[in-house]
Amino acid sequence: MNQELKKKIVNNLMQVTRKFAEVEALPIAVTNDINISTREAHAIESIGENRCVNVTQIADHFGFTKSAASQLVSKLTRQGFVVKKQAGHSNKELQLSLTPLGWQAFEAHAKMHGKDLSQVLETMDSVEISVLIQLNELLGRLNTIMDGRLTK
Repeated sequence: MNQELKKKIVNNLMQVTRKFAEVEALPIAVTNDINISTREAHAIESIGENRCVNVTQIADHFGFTKSAASQLVSKLTRQGFVVKKQAGHSNKELQLSLTPLGWQAFEAHAKMHGKDLSQVLETMDSVEISVLIQLNELLGRLNTIMDGRLTK
């Protein structure tokens, strides 16, 4: 692959990641007077879908430190979106669940980003599966490079 094409790909990737960060910062209206960030909404989504039922799982799922995940969960708890309960199998572990307000946030996020996700998935439908597999491998390698940069 020629160097110019590689540079164009890196430039496009940088533009997409910058715009993605901007989108992540946009508020999502839960009620007329309550907004959440997309980052908070994604954590709420993962709790609501039972993918992440404790702080460690939030950290692992999103690539956060446990400290950052704990801070996010504490904020969501203070705001009334999440409840922490003692896990039945461990007196050290806390399980997370959504409050009624948390479920409202879950639905608001689903409405707002459902359309975006549909467009992304539809776009991917036009790409050969072998290309998607290669893209996934490339993004995984780039993710590893960024992990290395962040730990230095």
